[in-house]
Amino acid sequence: MSVTVVTDSTAYLPADLAAGASIEVVPVQVVIGGRAYDETDPEASPARVAEALRAWQPVTTSRPSPERFRQAFVEASEGGAQAVVCATLSSRMSATFESAELAAKEVDIPVHLVDSRTVGMGLGFAVLAGARLAADGAPAEDVAALIEHRARASTSLFYVDTLEYLRRGGRIGAARAAMGQALQVKPILQILNGEVMPLERVRTSAKAIARLTELTLGATLGRSVEIAVQHLDAATRADALAATLAEALPHTRIVVCPLGAVVGAHTGPGIVASVVSPLVD
Repeated sequence: MSVTVVTDSTAYLPADLAAGASIEVVPVQVVIGGRAYDETDPEASPARVAEALRAWQPVTTSRPSPERFRQAFVEASEGGAQAVVCATLSSRMSATFESAELAAKEVDIPVHLVDSRTVGMGLGFAVLAGARLAADGAPAEDVAALIEHRARASTSLFYVDTLEYLRRGGRIGAARAAMGQALQVKPILQILNGEVMPLERVRTSAKAIARLTELTLGATLGRSVEIAVQHLDAATRADALAATLAEALPHTRIVVCPLGAVVGAHTGPGIVASVVSPLVD
């Protein structure tokens, strides 16, 4: 069976990894200073979003319309696909999954939907694995099952300079954000069951990155994994984290790549994230 994998732009697939993979990407929207862009538009680059946030310009996000997903599904069908597997960022973070769900009802081709319960390369590694399986001729049910397994088995940890952006976007409670600011702590957070949840608090940025390193190594648990280090306007920190991980895990693929406008809008500049995606149980 010919299966096409569809995802949204918050998978943040690096071009070198996605090259040759049959993956269609539907862009999530970002609104900078009142103007809407596709997240994949160069005008909505991570650097542009970081600059806007630092200047206190309003930056918001919006799900893709069902029509954008419908177009992707129709194009897959016209391209010869017999089925589509569509995996999106967590439905608890965005209504993007709902848009895909509505679009699936409007097309003749079978669409298997996956709510990844994650975002970033937790989703990215999963859809890459699914696309490889689809290229080997696996049925859509198997492709969807693999993507869901890889996405939900991933560990996503991140450090932010401030909880203010997460508070503004409704991703974390106002009281919790205010307490963090009053105590001047540096939070380490995690994605748990599809939502952003606090994990630990430390006193300095350096201690936060050191602890993030320890937690990332702990999440590997001796398994075969792929790791991504992602960031927004924090390349030096991200490179240092990746180098430390590479030294400790010399046989593990470690990818360093930026977070895009949509996640950046809710976390702010300075975020450093690690994603541990197990290859096997």
